[in-house]
Amino acid sequence: MSARLLDERRGAVLVLRISNPGARNALHPDVYAAGIDAFARAAEDAQVRAVVLAGDGEHFCAGGNLNRLQENRTRNPALQAASIDLLNRWVLAIRDCPKPVIAAVEGAAAGAGFSLVLACDLVVAARDARFAMSYVRIGLSPDGGSSWFLGHRVPYPLAYEWLSTGEPIGAARLHSAGLVNELVEPGSALDAALARGERLARGPAFALARIKSLLSDDERAALVQRQQRERDAFVASLFHEDAAEGIAAFLDKRAPRFDGSEPQ
Repeated sequence: MSARLLDERRGAVLVLRISNPGARNALHPDVYAAGIDAFARAAEDAQVRAVVLAGDGEHFCAGGNLNRLQENRTRNPALQAASIDLLNRWVLAIRDCPKPVIAAVEGAAAGAGFSLVLACDLVVAARDARFAMSYVRIGLSPDGGSSWFLGHRVPYPLAYEWLSTGEPIGAARLHSAGLVNELVEPGSALDAALARGERLARGPAFALARIKSLLSDDERAALVQRQQRERDAFVASLFHEDAAEGIAAFLDKRAPRFDGSEPQ
């Protein structure tokens, strides 16, 4: 089954689920396009008062599909750049949506999946959820605005550690760092996120939209600029030999052997 975005209305709350269960909800450009459309419609629909973004099944989202990335290395770099631009537009659609957007995280939220979590207004996570900016482990730099979000929301040493090691981060540590609002028992993240969404849906929509606008007033231009720099860095990294080795090693289930060279 290919990756898709499932949508369901729960009263005034729109629930969107990233669905690709056989691959831990790995992403695809079709999902990016569906996400852009879903948030644009939610922004215009007065009956939608809050949005919950979740994964279908045991995981939130494992990020990009490495088989597709490996294939894209044999194609025109513009193809990968266009894919990242589409992801970036989805992230901006979340930030631009005047309705509260709540991430409900179970299992893994890695790579671009973690970037999507960071784009949300509130985060509810299962206590055993694991987050990872795993790009560097396969020789890539981050995308989806993640370097901007982390660089502005946590101290530099934490942001650098998480981006430079790619190691999993427990939900409790993110809660302590202020990136997760609520820790819940495994299996209950969606229900808890829905409860928050329902409470917000009963609130004053106009004022809530103004609050989101005020808090993010100065971020959009800087975020767009950073996303463009991330895109260019990601494409350059993807076509470097380190990414060839990193992706192949991950798919072969072995440790990568990076040679440490800089691009010519």
